Amino acid sequence: MNFNYKFPQGLKPYYEKELENFRTKLKSADYQVAWRHLERAHIIGQAYPVQHSYVHWIMLKFGFKIKNIKEVIGQIPRLLVGGVKSFVGKIPVGNTGGANVPPLRPMEIPEDLKQILAKV
Repeated sequence: MNFNYKFPQGLKPYYEKELENFRTKLKSADYQVAWRHLERAHIIGQAYPVQHSYVHWIMLKFGFKIKNIKEVIGQIPRLLVGGVKSFVGKIPVGNTGGANVPPLRPMEIPEDLKQILAKV
């Protein structure tokens, strides 16, 4: 079993950039684009417990902000178990992390993110 606990330095700038883009779009109330950046941060960080859990925490707060009860309820179990699943290497690769998709469904990774993840 592969235990993931250390976030690769090579992914850090991409992960942080997606979160920065999220915050920028959130401030300008461009919620759809902001959410897309959160999904991308989720894909980049989902194999690592701290980064994975952090994105779910931000998604939960976002759900409250936009008053989306489905998102809020959907993020609670993801927040509770996502990091554990990352730690033991049992993640649905490419899953975007929102309550709008089944939590265990693997998904196609966007091409640019595939290239980023392949470097690590």
